[in-house]
Amino acid sequence: MYVIIFLGDMLMKKDSFLKGTIVASLAIIISKILGVLYVIPFYKIIGENGGVLYSYAYNIYNLFLNISTAGIPIALSMIISEYITLDNIDAKERTFKIGKKIILTFSIISFLVLFIFSDYIAMFMIKDVEGANPIKDISLVIKAISIALIITPYISVLRGYLQGHKFISPGSISQVWEQLIRIAVILIGSYLSIEVFNTSIPIGVSVALSGAFFGALGAYLYLKHVINKNKKLFETSDKKDSITNKEIAKKIIYYCIPLIIISVTNDLYNIIDMKLIIKGLYMIGMSANTSELIASIICTWSPKICMIISAISMGLATSLMPHLISSYTKKDYKESNKIFNEAISTMLVIALPLTIGIMILSKEVYYIFYGASTYGPNILMIAAIVSLWIGILTVMNTTIQGFKKFKLVIISTLIGLFINTALDIPMILLLNKVNFRPYYGTSIATIIGASVSGLIVLIYLKKELKFSYKAIRTHLRKMILPLGLMTVLVLLLNYIFKYQESRIYDIVKCTLIGICGAIVYFYVLNRNNGLNMIFGKERINNIKKKLYIKQ
Repeated sequence: MYVIIFLGDMLMKKDSFLKGTIVASLAIIISKILGVLYVIPFYKIIGENGGVLYSYAYNIYNLFLNISTAGIPIALSMIISEYITLDNIDAKERTFKIGKKIILTFSIISFLVLFIFSDYIAMFMIKDVEGANPIKDISLVIKAISIALIITPYISVLRGYLQGHKFISPGSISQVWEQLIRIAVILIGSYLSIEVFNTSIPIGVSVALSGAFFGALGAYLYLKHVINKNKKLFETSDKKDSITNKEIAKKIIYYCIPLIIISVTNDLYNIIDMKLIIKGLYMIGMSANTSELIASIICTWSPKICMIISAISMGLATSLMPHLISSYTKKDYKESNKIFNEAISTMLVIALPLTIGIMILSKEVYYIFYGASTYGPNILMIAAIVSLWIGILTVMNTTIQGFKKFKLVIISTLIGLFINTALDIPMILLLNKVNFRPYYGTSIATIIGASVSGLIVLIYLKKELKFSYKAIRTHLRKMILPLGLMTVLVLLLNYIFKYQESRIYDIVKCTLIGICGAIVYFYVLNRNNGLNMIFGKERINNIKKKLYIKQ
C-alpha cells in the first residue's frame, strides 16, 4: 500500500501529452495484465458455468456503471481544463464540488434500479432460451455486483479533477491499486466460498463480484490521500467569478448526458451481442448451454485477454483530452491535428503487432488462461481484431468529445450500434449457411458497425476542421516491412514449436516467440526511421541512452 501511495505522490507533476500517455498506458496495461492473469486461477475455481454467470453480471454492471459515471471524468476534465485556460479558478473549484453532488444522485439511482430490477434484467437476457442458467442465479450475481455502484462513481470525480489539471499519473496509478484489491477479494473470496465452505457456484461468483466494491473503496481512499497531501499544487483563488453554480451544473449535465449516451451505447454493443449470440446460435440448433458459453467467451473472456490492446487506447484517451481541450480552446487546430495523428499512430505502432501476435498464437494463449476449448482459440483470433478496431474508434471519439461535438459522436455511435444490431443474427445465419463458424457473425457485425462510426468521424474532421491524415498514412507505410517480417518470423517459429496442451510449455513458447517478434519489429521500424517519426528523435535517443543501446 505504502509503495503505491509513494509512487503516486512522486508522480504529482503536470504531464505532457506523450508522458501522460506513457504513464497512463503503462498503469492501465499493468492493471489489465493483472486483470488478465487472475482469470487463470479464477476460471479454474468457478468453471465454465460460473464464467457464464460472471459474464452476465459484469456486462450488465458495466452498463449501469457508465450510466452513473461515464460522463463525469471527461466532463470535469473538459470543464476544469477550460476554466484553467480562461483563468476562472474559482469556477474551476466549484465545478469539482458540484460534480460530486451530481454523481451522488446518478450512483444511488443506478444502484437501486440494478438491485431492485435484477430479476427482470435476468429474464430479458435469457428470454425464449430453454435450458439456460436459472433466473434466480443470474439475478443473485447482478445484485452482488450492484453494491459497487455506491462507491465507484466517486472515483470518477477525483480522476476527472486530476485530469483537468493535467495530472494524469495519479488517476492511472489508482487503477492499479483498485485492481490489486479487487483481484485479492475475487480469488480469496471465491476459493474460500467454493473450495473451503462448499457453497454453490452462484454464491461463490457473488462473493467474487463483491471485489468490485472493495477495489473501488481502496482506489477512492488512495486518490483522496493524494489530493489532500498535494493541495498546494491545485491553484485556488479568492476572486469570485461571474459564473454561477447553476451555469456550472448545466454545463456539467450538458457535457455528461452526451458522454453517458456514447458510453452506454458502447456497452450496449456487448449486452446486445450477448443476447443476440445466444438467440442466434439457439436458432441454428445449438444447445442453450453451448450458446451461453460461446456468448460469454465472445463478450467477456476473450476481451479479457485482449485487454492490453484496449488499455493502449484508454491510456491515449485519458492523456488526450486535456491537451485537445487546451489547443481547441485556443483555436489551434493545427496542434489538435498533430495530437490526433500522434495518438492514432501511437495506437497503431503498438497495438497492430500485438493483434497479429495474439491471432497467430491464439490456441496457446487461450489454453494458458482457460485451458482447452473447442471455441475459445477461434473466437480469440477475431476478438483481437475487434479490440484493435474499438481501440482506434475510442481515440477518434475522444477527439470529437474534446471538441464538444457531442451530437456527431452520438449520431455516429448510434449508427454503428444500429448496424451492429441489425447484422448480428443475419451474419450468424449467413455464416452457418455457408458452413463457416457462425459465432464469427457477431464480431464481423461489430467491426462493420465500428468502421462506419469511425469513417463518419474522419470525414467530419477532414471536412470541417481541415484535418490531414498524411502523417498516419506515412507511419503506416513505415510499419509494413517491420510487421511483415515479424509476422513471417512468428508464423515460422509457431510452426517449428508445435502446440502442446501444457501451460508451462505454452508460456515459454509464447514468451520466446513474442520477444523474438518484438525485437525484429522494433529493430526494423527503428532502422527505417519509423520510431523517430512517431515518437520524436530526441525521445527515442533518450530511451536508447537509458537502455544502453548504441545510437
